[in-house]
Amino acid sequence: MPSMRDIKRRKSSIQSTQQITKAMKLVSTVKLQKAKTRAEETNSYFEYMYRTVTSMLARSGSVDHPYLKKGDGDKKAVVVITGNRGLAGGYNSNITKLVMGSAYFSKEDAKIYAVGSKGRETLERHGYHIREDNASIIEAPTYEDAAELCKRVLDAFAEGEVSEIYLAYTHFKNTVSHEAKLIKLLPVELDEAANEAADTKVLMNYEPNEEEALNQIIPKYVTSLFYGALVEAVASENGARMQAMDSATENAEEMICDLTLKFNRARQGSITQELTEIVAGASAISG
Repeated sequence: MPSMRDIKRRKSSIQSTQQITKAMKLVSTVKLQKAKTRAEETNSYFEYMYRTVTSMLARSGSVDHPYLKKGDGDKKAVVVITGNRGLAGGYNSNITKLVMGSAYFSKEDAKIYAVGSKGRETLERHGYHIREDNASIIEAPTYEDAAELCKRVLDAFAEGEVSEIYLAYTHFKNTVSHEAKLIKLLPVELDEAANEAADTKVLMNYEPNEEEALNQIIPKYVTSLFYGALVEAVASENGARMQAMDSATENAEEMICDLTLKFNRARQGSITQELTEIVAGASAISG
């Protein structure tokens, strides 16, 4: 059985850790409130932009445009959004597992545009080619950051360096629910519902012409999805960290209660032993 000194030291160590987890939970809670509001404000635009563009392209007929055709190469650009810090439960690992387990591309075909150092470190360790490291973006993402990243990825697509563009991020449902997602951005894939809707409506007319219109629309479409994903990822990370620190604080409290009980038992045993020795000594003297 551990001595009272050992129990007391361990209890003190756990109490110190608990203070840290409590502080991290409070910080994450404050950050989550701001990030949650921002995510909820941008979510509608994020979804409507995706539905509007896919619906528009479904009514466009056979439009010949570089952004809508798959390139000849086998390389795929994968924008992977994770965090720069850990202690967020399975937030970072869920994204990297999704990327590594994808059936859309292999390790050899993927060119990773990493946003967040945790994802970059894990994928690099598993042999993936890191095309870009944009760790600073996730700290305070802006629309301008998303636009610059979009331009570099679209340039690679237009130049034939990559034939497809994918986005891996964490979708923010609510404070306690987050979902890792992998979506294909280009070439745009039209679902059956969009195609059925297109059959019942007139074809889309472009003014002044298809190429010029799509040159404006597609970059805004990709930038909007990038920005929406960044905002949702920040909210999801803070939500995941808040939950992880809350669980850690509760576990620390349970361990402290258990150690307190052990300390009291050890103290009681020590007192009983001392009393026994005193009584035995008194009996020996009187005898």
